[in-house]
Amino acid sequence: MSSILRRIVLAAAAILAPSPTLAADSAVVVMYHRFGESSLPSTNIQLEQFEAHLGELADSRYNVLPIPEILGKLSAREPLPERAVGISIDDAFLSVYEEAWPRLRDAGMPFTLFVATKPLDAGTPGYMSWDQLRELHAAGVSIGSQTHSHPHMPRGSTIENLEELRVSNERFREELGVTPDIIAYPYGEYSLAVRDAAKESGFAFGFGQHSGAIHYLQDMYYLPRFSMNETYGGLDRFKLAANALPLLVKDVTPADPLLSSEANPPPFGFTVVSKPVARRLERLSCYEARQGELKLELLGPRIEVRLSEALPKGRSRINCTMLARNGRWRWFGLQFYLP
Repeated sequence: MSSILRRIVLAAAAILAPSPTLAADSAVVVMYHRFGESSLPSTNIQLEQFEAHLGELADSRYNVLPIPEILGKLSAREPLPERAVGISIDDAFLSVYEEAWPRLRDAGMPFTLFVATKPLDAGTPGYMSWDQLRELHAAGVSIGSQTHSHPHMPRGSTIENLEELRVSNERFREELGVTPDIIAYPYGEYSLAVRDAAKESGFAFGFGQHSGAIHYLQDMYYLPRFSMNETYGGLDRFKLAANALPLLVKDVTPADPLLSSEANPPPFGFTVVSKPVARRLERLSCYEARQGELKLELLGPRIEVRLSEALPKGRSRINCTMLARNGRWRWFGLQFYLP
């Protein structure tokens, strides 16, 4: 075969061959609570909305993976497929068993269920039973912890938090024969002391309830998730979240998202890691729900965010986003907690 003909054959083969899945170094995790429970819209997703989400994820562009697999690859710095998405559900409400699981099972999509053990022990109405949880676990659903009684962990002492985690771990061992190594902090509330308690209790990963994509450079004990409910569960927002990219930062201040009244508003700032992204920070915007768009001071790759007033008691979130060159959005979110 002549060299020219050989090149033509090889070129044709390359065109006809299926394109490989692109490798990525980040993933998105979405979070749900209730399904089809319209009386509780702040934690509920309508079934029509949920089915639309699953229909979107069925598109070949996405790769829905078990969350433990995503976390394992990220912590080992192994590549993930492009648009890797994990599905998480909090609180083990009965509608998970009756509505979400049949739909996810039929779609062949894995998910992780985060469980607080006390409502199951008490047989609390509206929650799953241990028998139902065992059924999901036997079918391959991964189980994570949400402590025993679902407390506000940053309010608790180290002794109280360690006891919460000890009791829940014991109940998981007794009922499922396993101890979870992933925790979702109740209400997404987190502090450095809470992280230390999670580490001491044997957890390897932790999730909050702040928005963003996850990457191996982030704190594996405070990973973001995009929360979905009736108000923020439209298909357009879901697509935006499922296609999100991380805005990689370091040197975040304050280091502890647990605030005190003496340091409120907090001196919030961070340094962008990627040099190409840092050169385009004029596109960056940061928002807080009550104060709207926030004033930014750009100091090279360093961003100082100026809040106009103190944050209220309870939970507050700040989201910083910028449009990437591929039309997807980069996100960095943080949730603060003021007791």
